[in-house]
Amino acid sequence: MSLQEHRVERRLAAIFAADVAGYSRLMSQDEDTTIRILTAHREIMDRLIAEHGGRIANTAGDSVLAEFPSAVDAVRCAVEVQDALVSVNQDKPDQQCLRFRIGVHVGDVIVRGNDLLGDSVNIASRLEGLAEPGSVYISEAAHAYVRRSLTLTADDLGLQEVKNMDEPVRVFRVRAPASPFVGSAPGVGPTQALPIPNKPSIAVLPFTNMSGDSEQDYLADGVVEEITAALSRVRTFFVIARNSAFAYKGKAVDVRQVSRELGVRYVLEGSVRKSGNRLRIVAQLIDATTGAHIWAEQYGGRIEDVFDLQDQITASVVGAIQPSVRAAEIERARRKRPDSLDVYDLVMRALPDVWSLNKDANVRAVGLLEQALQLDPNYPTALALLAWCRGQRAVYNWSTTIEEDKHEALRLAEMASVLTADDPFVLTVLGAALTITQEFTAAAKMLDAATRLDPNSSWAWNRSGFLRNYLGDPETAIHHFERAIRLSPFDPMVFNSEFGIGSAHFIAGRYERAIEFFERGLISNPKAAWIHRHLAPAYVLAGQEEKAKASIRKLLESYPDLTVSAARRAMVFQGEVLDRICDGLRRAGLPH
Repeated sequence: MSLQEHRVERRLAAIFAADVAGYSRLMSQDEDTTIRILTAHREIMDRLIAEHGGRIANTAGDSVLAEFPSAVDAVRCAVEVQDALVSVNQDKPDQQCLRFRIGVHVGDVIVRGNDLLGDSVNIASRLEGLAEPGSVYISEAAHAYVRRSLTLTADDLGLQEVKNMDEPVRVFRVRAPASPFVGSAPGVGPTQALPIPNKPSIAVLPFTNMSGDSEQDYLADGVVEEITAALSRVRTFFVIARNSAFAYKGKAVDVRQVSRELGVRYVLEGSVRKSGNRLRIVAQLIDATTGAHIWAEQYGGRIEDVFDLQDQITASVVGAIQPSVRAAEIERARRKRPDSLDVYDLVMRALPDVWSLNKDANVRAVGLLEQALQLDPNYPTALALLAWCRGQRAVYNWSTTIEEDKHEALRLAEMASVLTADDPFVLTVLGAALTITQEFTAAAKMLDAATRLDPNSSWAWNRSGFLRNYLGDPETAIHHFERAIRLSPFDPMVFNSEFGIGSAHFIAGRYERAIEFFERGLISNPKAAWIHRHLAPAYVLAGQEEKAKASIRKLLESYPDLTVSAARRAMVFQGEVLDRICDGLRRAGLPH
């Protein structure tokens, strides 16, 4: 052995780590085809690595480790690799598509012969392991080098725990603005624009608060909330949900980028200015595929007239996109208004906490909604939101009075539905309440009515997905969850649909796929510790006992007193599916 082979050196490098998602499963299904496709994909990757000045160090089966002298080159290469693979795969059936996960980190490496070693290599590999199939995850260290040099959009995923590392790593998901990937929507590649539907499609972007007082942000947000809800009730429209549109809040974006990312033709943007008791709303409608302005208008009036102003804007937008829409459709798009702006303020302030699916946030939301109902006991939206908060307490094991909370959720939801029988949101809440009390036939009736009234309701499709899971129809459930994600790809609630897809795979006995989606949900929302109630049994049934035990430890950090019996009482699953979950929890180490 020569001295050269023994020589060890250290240097700063950008490390690029990649592997194929689900490679072992694909090999077990069709070894020859998988190897052939992998070889073709590797030729593309190897060529791009060389073109960007990279050097391939370690390879093993489906994995690639490369070093670059520049973080900019490494990240640009990663994005172009994903771009190229999307193009290669776009006309092929799913079974002939391999999707790589890529992680990039910058740090000190040990070079031994052709191999790269050290903690920095481990971090890049862990980032790749965290990444969604078809995506690129980079560390904070890499982000510091590329944020001013590349025209990339970076989604800050926060601090992430990584295996065998003492400290968490801050992670960013990067994408090219010209052709970005969107969340983890099934079938959407990392840089693939979403198709525009065959019907008028629109996103209402966050309106700018021009009042000079950040405390008034909620007023601008409330205007957008009401306009989005009203447009969603026009059944001939495809409307992006509020939560996804709000991903652009505070950002300067090109509307053509919005069109590609959300798959819409039209964008409504505007501003709200409050001065004393006067309110001015400016709105403009844009053909986002070309950037051309279609319509712009300014509305002014007293603060008390805010709801009339919102209705005027809604009518104008509908008229500009589809002049034949009848006035009756606009009238049906109106929701019952609270009796005072104080009530409205309280409900608007509660909304972020309602949708966070977090125990402490749930407590805050309940307090605000109860204040609103003291002022107006007959406000259906507040009643429905409070019902959903009580339901959360039961199904996520946040309560010691699970049955009481389930039935209180149903009581409040029924009160709201009596006050407004055709509001899709209220019907969805009632369907959710009937679901958790296991009145599945009635729940299906409510949720089917909600999706008929508002086919653009991401949340209605989400709850319908869960109902289908509980009815033992996982394939329909997956379809409904995928539709929920498509309608609102940037929604903070996407993790809940990912969890729902994981549950569907669990029901069907596809435990590896279930694990993939449960883990994805936890990456999207690390605070959703209740997902471990399902992830641990999936690990057990997939033969991953050590991971199952670690999952239970994570679960008990948030639920120190949780038992298998308590988990059983909270869950809506029945029969052998519930038995499988509880048996898995017991085998993973949760006390009985």
